[in-house]
Amino acid sequence: EEEEEEDELVPEAPSPTQERRQKPVVHPSAPAPLPKDYAFTFFDPNDPACQEILFDPQTTIPELFAIVRQWVPQVQHKIDVIGNEILRRGCHVNDRDGLTDMTLLHYACKAGAHGVGDPAAAVRLSQQLLALGADVTLRSRWTNMNALHYAAYFDVPDLVRVLLKGARPRVVNSTCSDFNHGSALHIAASNLCLGAAKCLLEHGANPALRNRKGQVPAEVVPDPMDMSLDKAEAALVAKELRTLLEEAVPLSCALPKVTLPNYDNVPGNLMLSALGLRLGDRVLLDGQKTGTLRFCGTTEFASGQWVGVELDEPEGKNDGSVGGVRYFICPPKQGLFASVSKISKVVDAPPSSVTSTPRTPRMDFSRVTGKGRREHKGKKKPPSSPSLGSLQQREGAKAEVGDQVLVAGQKQGTVRFYGKTDFAPGYWYGIELDQPTGKHDGSVFGVRYFTCPPRHGVFAPASRIQRIGGSTDPPGDSIGAKK
Repeated sequence: EEEEEEDELVPEAPSPTQERRQKPVVHPSAPAPLPKDYAFTFFDPNDPACQEILFDPQTTIPELFAIVRQWVPQVQHKIDVIGNEILRRGCHVNDRDGLTDMTLLHYACKAGAHGVGDPAAAVRLSQQLLALGADVTLRSRWTNMNALHYAAYFDVPDLVRVLLKGARPRVVNSTCSDFNHGSALHIAASNLCLGAAKCLLEHGANPALRNRKGQVPAEVVPDPMDMSLDKAEAALVAKELRTLLEEAVPLSCALPKVTLPNYDNVPGNLMLSALGLRLGDRVLLDGQKTGTLRFCGTTEFASGQWVGVELDEPEGKNDGSVGGVRYFICPPKQGLFASVSKISKVVDAPPSSVTSTPRTPRMDFSRVTGKGRREHKGKKKPPSSPSLGSLQQREGAKAEVGDQVLVAGQKQGTVRFYGKTDFAPGYWYGIELDQPTGKHDGSVFGVRYFTCPPRHGVFAPASRIQRIGGSTDPPGDSIGAKK
């Protein structure tokens, strides 16, 4: 064993005279070595002190495996260098790490992951290991994954090509119990690994192979409608990947083309009618966020029917456009897309059963300019303009102009407006907040509804406010007129 540790190994291939163990072993677990008084908790092969440890013949194979386990770019980008050092110490090409039960080939495939790893370094080590006789079919007993499964999982097409070059045909369709006995193609599909999926198909992977649940790879591609709403790019990949796998099925067998739920041909207006909704309706998204329905139909970023909602608060992800395609218009960070199943119509709040002292009805003064805010006694109101008081009674309003309210359970302010607006259907409260945590000064898109200092104004539906006090306006205040 000591003689093997002293033998030198050239980077690309072992010395032909070097003797190696005939059978692989499992190496015991060990902690990763670090230099004394080292500032970091991970091993950095670029650091001179770490390099001294890495190239020290006294550093053991278990210690080097412990370094390889560190999932940091500094280590994974040097997988070929560290792998060479492991081989220099007489490691059998199919030896295993006792902690993970992974071989060097498994680690090499994992190190090809984009972002953390380096595909080029991973390919170099994999080619060297395969030349030394590494077994592609070996599996980790913990994950039941072989090298091809790891390459598919981490989406490394270059490694898929290297592994399948000269491999037995059954390797490409080998299954893994941890993925419902699906193949590498199932693994790539379920993890949106488009590059790996294309490469697997090029090398004969069976797109009609079914897993334990009876699913072909196309059926395990994540549904964009189940993704979180900020993953538009992933939704685009899912759509392309599913199409790729569906179209591959008829080319390999006589099975009919895979049919998955698809509502692309259902007009958006019919979908809304079936749900009792229409554009402009107030809706509740995921039972939490309220907004106005602005769009329903198919999109470029995913298949199926999607709704676009303009949220009341800037809790969204866009301004109504995704991937350069505009579906509706709203302020930045107030647009959100969701599947139709995630929205419900907001039901107007019923009139409050709590009685309060009758107060003088106040008028909506927001459209009146200059000093002419008070009504002239000789003029009659047009029948089409009911008083604010009657509006509030009819709509079951929770507060009146001048009342102190709590918005969304957090922001305190005073009601300055109640009525219809140009920016959204329905009745809205315009509130002057006590603190400058609002969005405007009482005007929205060039239309003034009330006046307040900048960033003190905010609009909210009745469902978002709670009355916490009486009017802050004196009886003769100019914002309203007595009857």
